[in-house]
Formats: sequence, structure tokens, C-alpha cells
Amino acid sequence: MIARTLIRNRLFSRGFATHAGANTALPAVLHLKTGQAFHGRSFGAPKSTFGETVFSTSITSYTESMTDPSYRGQILVFTTPLIGNYGVPNNKTPIDSQDVGVVMESEGIQCSAVVVADVAHKFSHHAAVESLASWCRRFNVPGITGVDTREITRLLRDHGTTLGRLAVGVDASAPAPTPEQYWDPSTENLVDQASTKAPYCLNPNGDVRIAVIDFGAKANILRSLIRRNAAVTVLPWNFDFNTIRDQYDGLFLTNGPGDPRHCMDAALKLRKTLQEWNKPVFGICMGHQVIGMAAGLEAYRMTFGNRGHNQPVLALASSGSIKAGRVYVTSQNHQYALKLTDPFPAGWEPFFINCNDSSVEGIKSTADSGKKVWGVQFHPESAGGPLDTMEMFTDFLAECRAHRLTLPKTAPVDLTSSIKDYAAPRLPEITVSA
Repeated sequence: MIARTLIRNRLFSRGFATHAGANTALPAVLHLKTGQAFHGRSFGAPKSTFGETVFSTSITSYTESMTDPSYRGQILVFTTPLIGNYGVPNNKTPIDSQDVGVVMESEGIQCSAVVVADVAHKFSHHAAVESLASWCRRFNVPGITGVDTREITRLLRDHGTTLGRLAVGVDASAPAPTPEQYWDPSTENLVDQASTKAPYCLNPNGDVRIAVIDFGAKANILRSLIRRNAAVTVLPWNFDFNTIRDQYDGLFLTNGPGDPRHCMDAALKLRKTLQEWNKPVFGICMGHQVIGMAAGLEAYRMTFGNRGHNQPVLALASSGSIKAGRVYVTSQNHQYALKLTDPFPAGWEPFFINCNDSSVEGIKSTADSGKKVWGVQFHPESAGGPLDTMEMFTDFLAECRAHRLTLPKTAPVDLTSSIKDYAAPRLPEITVSA
């Protein structure tokens, strides 16, 4: 009774959700290279595009997924039916000892297009400033809604990740592309596109100096380091860390998009680092694969990869907060993995395996190798996803600080002096039109 009275009173009759704006949807079609077509309505940018069609089982955090650089070049299918219901927040924060300039995982949308069963026409969240459709329009990213994402997901699981084209507007009535017309993003070095082009520093007054090789880093990796009081220097993916390694207490290798075999140059430089440098090294996702290739393992393309926030992994060894025999639920986003070989390369051992498909989810240096090196395929920093393995950042920095205590004290180093004149080598850019 009281609720009805409040609702009738105009003072309390404010709506509980913000309307996403006028619905000016155009016809849209998702074409798959395997021959299927899914008809729906467009939202976001009124443009057509090509990409690699992948699916994510994540239930929340669509803004974090869409801004993850590892989704670069991909048409992202969300298996969760309703997407956009809590809108999109302002993506600006300070750059200080607690934050890195963005709320989400990068400055803008990274995926090529978005596929959802039902895009929300109203959104409600205290931090939201715009709708999903408005956000996509602002970053020139198209979307399609009103399609059966369950059927698309089944196709991708049966046939594997496939190339696709999202056709919008007048293109929706055109014939499907021929097989030769589909663009394959894995043929390009997407890491070179996503990585920083010049070195930069974060939290320079931190008590432990960490160099980060950026293959297309999620912002929460950097947050997770600086919030643990690390002074972070972010380097381009093809920077030769060996030229400045003695200035740092540890090396971190981030996630990134595409085929790791495009990063063989980085793997060869890292191999020299691992042979000659005894300080801690930690890699995530692409960084994990680069560590594996440096160790002599081979990377391969999985059928449909693992993307979502609910991937269980089994720890095969104990290290820091990780206990052997325990299952951890993890956030993942990858198409490639390291091959499990027997025997493993000398000085290395498997660290985690996936409980669903038995793929390698982590490797580590052995105790008798004298090294402190870890690589994990999943994302301990989550954003979004579970926090089961978040303390791996604490473990890594604890090892860096412990190693630093064993060294003679030296004068403070200006970490910007050796990187200020760096000019990144550039690869030729490839332009693909829809």
C-alpha cells in the first residue's frame, strides 16, 4: 500500500532505468564462413565488418570483455541472453598509485563487432553514463541483436572458431561473402597493433621495480601491480629488455591478441633473459605462451579456445598461494595454448591443467633450475571474473622483493633515462575493408 502511494506521487515517480534512446535499428545479418547466416537487427555503428567469430560464456562484465585487447579483430558472441542492462560507465580515472587512467580494460572497444540475443533498451546502474548501443556507435563498432546465440555457440563448438562477416543495412540484403573474401585476423600481427608504441612509467615511487612487456595488456594487470606498490615501466612487445634488465627487480609479460607465433622475436629475446638473468619472471595469457616458446614448447591453435569467467584449472604444483591438488575457477580469453609434451623441457614443469579439456594452463621453472619463472594461461587479475588466483600478483612481487634484499644496495635508478629516446620499429599496417 505504501509502495503504491509513493509511485502515484510525482515526487517519487522517477523511472528505475534510463532508456537507451531512439531505436533506429537497421537489418543485419551475421554470415559465417561455414555457410550459416543469422538475421537480426543492428545496434551501435551502422557499418559492416569482418572478423573471427568467437563466443564468451561470461555472465557479467561485458564492458571489460569488449575493452580487452585480446578480443582485437574478433566478432564477440555473448552466450548470456541479455546484454547492456547496466549500461556503460565513464571510462576515465586518475593516473596515480591506485589507478592507470581507465575504469575498463583499455581506452575503447577492442572487438570488431558484438552479437547478442537481446540488447537492453533500458539500463540501470549508478555509474552508467550511456547505453551499450550508444557506446558502440561512439567507437564505430557494429552489433546485432535478435539472433539465436545458443545456435551460434553450438556451431562454433562443433566446427571450431570460424571467420564471419556482420552485414548491416543495405549490405544485409547482399549475397554472403565468398570464402576468399573473409578476413582472417590471425594472419596479422595483432600484438604489434595493440601494444604500446613507446615506453612509459606508472607509480615511479614504488618500492620494487617491475618491467612489463606489453603484448596488449589489460588495464587491471597494471592496476594489480601498482596497487601492490610496484614501480612499473611498460615496454613495447618487441623492446629488447636485455639492454636494461639490471635496473629491474622482476619482469612481467602480459596478455595480448592473436597468434603467438607472430611474437617469436620476443620469445628469442626472452630466451636470452631466462638463460642469463636470475630474477623473477611472470607471464599471463600471451605472456605465458611466449615464456613457453622461449623454453622450447610449441604453441597450437585450439578448436574454439576458452573464453569466459568460469574455467576450472587444477594446480599440479605448489607455489606461494597456489596449492597442488586444488581446483581454481579462472577468467580466460585465448584461442592458442601450449602443447603438453613428455618429457617437458629441462628445468620446466606443468603448473596447471584445464579440468575441462586437459590443455596446459600454466608452466613454471623447477626448484632445481635455480629460476623463479611462472606462466599461466588464465587471468589472475580477472576483470571480470573470479578472484581465486589474484594473490599470484602478491606472490610474484614478494619474490621480487625477497630477491632484491639479497643484492647489495645501490643508488636509485632513473627508470626513464634508458627508455626516453626509444623509437619502436614499426611493421607495415594492413587495411581491411568490409
